[in-house]
Amino acid sequence: MKLSPNAVIAVEKMANYLLQWRPESDKSQFLASAGYTERDAELLARDIRRRNFFRQMLSSKRRQHTASFTASLLDCAAPNGTVLKVKSIWMVESATDITKFITLYPSKDN
Repeated sequence: MKLSPNAVIAVEKMANYLLQWRPESDKSQFLASAGYTERDAELLARDIRRRNFFRQMLSSKRRQHTASFTASLLDCAAPNGTVLKVKSIWMVESATDITKFITLYPSKDN
């Protein structure tokens, strides 16, 4: 299965979660190492969209009202030229069939 090109990637999630430092499960330092700052929420959302929609889903889990998927983003070129190795998590709501971006995290795959 491939991601829908109509998937929702909330810029607010980039600005208020991924790009802001958190005491637990922080991703902002990882993204900052590639040149993404708190001001780059729209750029990060665009980069995620551009890189993800040609990827196959790696795994899936089904629950009563949703299905979640993991996608690999092994070639996400960042603002400073760094190539990030990340995985992204997506959810498909069964009632609406809308795909939504949930989060990303550093990939340990080489």
